Amino acid sequence: MNAVSKRTVNLVLAGVLIALGTVLGFIKPFGSLPYGGSITLCSMLPIMFYGYRCGPKWGLAAGFVFSVLQLLFGLDALKGISAVMVVGSILLDYLLAFTVLGLAGIFRGRIKHDATAFTVGCLVAGLLRYFCSFLSGWLLWAQFMTVTDMQDFIAQFIPGIAGSSGTVLAVVYSLVYNGVYMIPEILLTCVVGFLLVQFAGKQILDKPTERATA
Repeated sequence: MNAVSKRTVNLVLAGVLIALGTVLGFIKPFGSLPYGGSITLCSMLPIMFYGYRCGPKWGLAAGFVFSVLQLLFGLDALKGISAVMVVGSILLDYLLAFTVLGLAGIFRGRIKHDATAFTVGCLVAGLLRYFCSFLSGWLLWAQFMTVTDMQDFIAQFIPGIAGSSGTVLAVVYSLVYNGVYMIPEILLTCVVGFLLVQFAGKQILDKPTERATA
C-alpha cells in the first residue's frame, strides 16, 4: 500500500471509529453521576484501538477530534461559570482528557504480544484521562461543593478518610468522585480490548503492512 492509499485508509478509519466512540459514549448502563461522569459502553476503546493500529501521531489527532465532539455535546455543563473555569474545564475535561486516548499505541512493537501491548497502552491512556479529570475536579470543580457534601460522598466509599478537610478534602474528593466511574471504565476497556486483539487481532490490525515495512 503506497503512502497516499494508507493516508486515505487512515482517514476513513478515523472517521468510522470516532463516530463509533461518540455513539458508545451515549450508552450509559448505570446512568450519570450528579455532577457529570458516567461508565459508558467502552466509548474510549475505538480511539485507543485507532491509536494502536495507526500509531500515536494519528491516534492523538483522532483523539483531539473526538475531544472536540465531546466538548460540543457537553457545553451545557459549562454554563454559569467564570471564563477561567470554562477555559480550564475545556482543557482538562475535554481536550487533554480525550486526546490522550490516542496514546494507547505507544507499546506496539515494544511489547511483542499485541494483546498485551494494547492492554497496557489502554491502561496508561485511561489513567492519563483519569489524571486530567482528577486535576479538573480538584483545581476547578471542588470549590462549588460544600465541605459536608464532599465528606458525605467520600464516606460512601472510603469512610476512614471522610473527615478530611481543606486541600486534602478536595484532593480526596476528586480522586474518589472521578475514580467511581473512571476506574471501572478503564478496567472494562482493558478487558474488552485484550479480548478484541487476542482473538481478532490478525483480522483487524495492519499486520501485512507492518511485515512489508520490516
